[in-house]
Amino acid sequence: MERFEYREAGPQLLLQAFLQRIVNGGGRIEREYGLGRRRTDLLILWPQGGRERKFVVECKILRKSLERTLGDGVEQTAQYMDRCAAEAGHLVVFDRDADRSWDERVFHRRRKSGAGVEIEVWGM
Repeated sequence: MERFEYREAGPQLLLQAFLQRIVNGGGRIEREYGLGRRRTDLLILWPQGGRERKFVVECKILRKSLERTLGDGVEQTAQYMDRCAAEAGHLVVFDRDADRSWDERVFHRRRKSGAGVEIEVWGM
């Protein structure tokens, strides 16, 4: 993945490939889905019961402190959810620091945005 010029592309494409296997049962994944002037990394669309369910997946590379990355990412994910009326939002934080153990890099949390929107946060 080091050869990708856009550092977020490698992890994002691997995540998309994994999710595509799940979504192949009837849904679809939109990549870099435009929402106003900004773009969410992945938007999962799943038809069910005559309606289309929407799930936002925003990806971040850990560059700053974890808390700052989570704070910024949660707010951004909540904004994207609001813009496309998604029922759930997921923030995936890729930690590429090989000096940290997998126990430190892999986690699952729930965080609320300033507006009270709950976001599922995944560390990898």
